[in-house]
Amino acid sequence: MTAISPSSQTFRPADVCRALLSALEASEGRRRNRKRDQTPDAIGLAVKREVLERVVEDDPDSEMFEGWLLYYSQKNESKYSLGAVAAMARAVLDEWRLAHSMHDFKAWLDRGAPSDDADAGPAAPRQ
Repeated sequence: MTAISPSSQTFRPADVCRALLSALEASEGRRRNRKRDQTPDAIGLAVKREVLERVVEDDPDSEMFEGWLLYYSQKNESKYSLGAVAAMARAVLDEWRLAHSMHDFKAWLDRGAPSDDADAGPAAPRQ
Protein backbone atom coordinates (compact mmCIF):
# COMPACT_ATOMS: atom_id res chain seq x y z
CA MET A 1 0.00 0.00 0.00
CA THR A 2 1.40 3.40 -0.97
CA ALA A 3 1.40 6.07 1.74
CA ILE A 4 -0.48 9.20 0.80
CA SER A 5 0.42 12.54 2.31
CA PRO A 6 -2.26 13.85 4.71
CA SER A 7 -2.33 17.13 2.79
CA SER A 8 -3.33 15.31 -0.41
CA GLN A 9 -6.02 13.11 1.12
CA THR A 10 -9.18 13.88 3.02
CA PHE A 11 -9.76 11.48 5.87
CA ARG A 12 -13.36 10.75 6.75
CA PRO A 13 -14.35 12.35 10.03
CA ALA A 14 -15.65 9.01 11.34
CA ASP A 15 -12.26 7.37 10.77
CA VAL A 16 -10.39 10.10 12.61
CA CYS A 17 -12.97 10.15 15.42
CA ARG A 18 -12.74 6.37 15.80
CA ALA A 19 -8.99 6.80 16.38
CA LEU A 20 -9.62 9.71 18.74
CA LEU A 21 -11.85 7.43 20.81
CA SER A 22 -8.81 5.18 21.29
CA ALA A 23 -6.77 8.20 22.37
CA LEU A 24 -9.50 9.08 24.84
CA GLU A 25 -8.74 5.86 26.70
CA ALA A 26 -5.28 7.23 27.50
CA SER A 27 -6.84 10.45 28.79
CA GLU A 28 -9.02 8.40 31.09
CA GLY A 29 -5.91 6.58 32.33
CA ARG A 30 -4.23 9.89 33.18
CA ARG A 31 -7.40 11.12 34.88
CA ARG A 32 -7.58 8.06 37.12
CA ASN A 33 -4.03 8.71 38.36
CA ARG A 34 -4.66 12.28 39.50
CA LYS A 35 -4.98 13.02 43.18
CA ARG A 36 -7.29 16.03 42.83
CA ASP A 37 -11.07 16.14 42.26
CA GLN A 38 -11.60 14.55 38.87
CA THR A 39 -15.27 15.36 38.35
CA PRO A 40 -14.70 18.15 35.79
CA ASP A 41 -12.29 15.91 33.86
CA ALA A 42 -14.78 13.05 33.85
CA ILE A 43 -17.56 15.32 32.56
CA GLY A 44 -15.37 16.79 29.82
CA LEU A 45 -14.23 13.36 28.68
CA ALA A 46 -17.82 12.10 28.69
CA VAL A 47 -18.95 15.01 26.50
CA LYS A 48 -16.07 14.41 24.11
CA ARG A 49 -16.78 10.68 23.99
CA GLU A 50 -20.43 11.40 23.16
CA VAL A 51 -19.49 13.73 20.28
CA LEU A 52 -16.90 11.30 18.91
CA GLU A 53 -19.30 8.34 19.11
CA ARG A 54 -22.00 10.32 17.33
CA VAL A 55 -19.60 11.24 14.51
CA VAL A 56 -18.64 7.58 14.11
CA GLU A 57 -22.31 6.58 14.11
CA ASP A 58 -23.51 9.24 11.65
CA ASP A 59 -20.37 9.22 9.44
CA PRO A 60 -20.80 12.75 8.00
CA ASP A 61 -19.03 13.71 4.77
CA SER A 62 -15.70 15.50 5.12
CA GLU A 63 -16.95 18.55 3.20
CA MET A 64 -19.93 18.89 5.52
CA PHE A 65 -18.22 18.04 8.82
CA GLU A 66 -18.00 21.54 10.27
CA GLY A 67 -21.69 22.17 9.50
CA TRP A 68 -22.62 18.75 10.86
CA LEU A 69 -20.86 19.54 14.16
CA LEU A 70 -22.59 22.92 14.37
CA TYR A 71 -25.98 21.35 13.73
CA TYR A 72 -25.30 18.54 16.21
CA SER A 73 -24.33 20.97 18.98
CA GLN A 74 -27.29 23.29 18.28
CA LYS A 75 -29.98 20.62 18.22
CA ASN A 76 -28.89 19.75 21.77
CA GLU A 77 -29.97 16.12 21.97
CA SER A 78 -27.24 15.59 24.54
CA LYS A 79 -27.76 15.32 28.27
CA TYR A 80 -24.98 17.90 28.57
CA SER A 81 -25.29 21.66 28.17
CA LEU A 82 -25.31 23.25 24.73
CA GLY A 83 -22.14 25.17 25.60
CA ALA A 84 -20.26 22.06 26.69
CA VAL A 85 -21.25 20.16 23.55
CA ALA A 86 -20.39 23.12 21.29
CA ALA A 87 -16.97 23.52 22.94
CA MET A 88 -16.18 19.84 22.57
CA ALA A 89 -17.45 19.81 18.97
CA ARG A 90 -14.98 22.63 18.26
CA ALA A 91 -12.17 20.60 19.87
CA VAL A 92 -13.08 17.58 17.72
CA LEU A 93 -13.05 19.77 14.59
CA ASP A 94 -9.62 21.10 15.55
CA GLU A 95 -8.27 17.57 16.04
CA TRP A 96 -9.75 16.45 12.71
CA ARG A 97 -8.04 19.38 10.99
CA LEU A 98 -4.80 18.56 12.82
CA ALA A 99 -4.92 15.02 11.44
CA HIS A 100 -4.93 16.57 7.95
CA SER A 101 -2.16 19.07 8.54
CA MET A 102 0.23 17.19 10.82
CA HIS A 103 1.47 13.87 9.48
CA ASP A 104 2.90 12.78 12.85
CA PHE A 105 -0.46 13.25 14.59
CA LYS A 106 -2.29 11.22 11.92
CA ALA A 107 0.39 8.52 12.04
CA TRP A 108 0.00 8.34 15.85
CA LEU A 109 -3.76 7.96 15.43
CA ASP A 110 -3.23 5.29 12.77
CA ARG A 111 -1.06 3.33 15.23
CA GLY A 112 -3.99 3.30 17.67
CA ALA A 113 -2.90 6.37 19.67
CA PRO A 114 -0.49 4.40 21.87
CA SER A 115 0.16 5.75 25.36
CA ASP A 116 1.58 4.38 28.58
CA ASP A 117 -1.34 6.08 30.34
CA ALA A 118 -3.83 3.82 28.57
CA ASP A 119 -2.54 0.90 30.65
CA ALA A 120 -3.01 2.66 33.97
CA GLY A 121 -5.66 0.23 35.19
CA PRO A 122 -9.38 -0.33 34.78
CA ALA A 123 -11.46 2.56 33.57
CA ALA A 124 -13.41 4.56 36.08
CA PRO A 125 -17.19 4.33 35.67
CA ARG A 126 -18.52 6.71 33.04
CA GLN A 127 -20.79 9.53 34.09
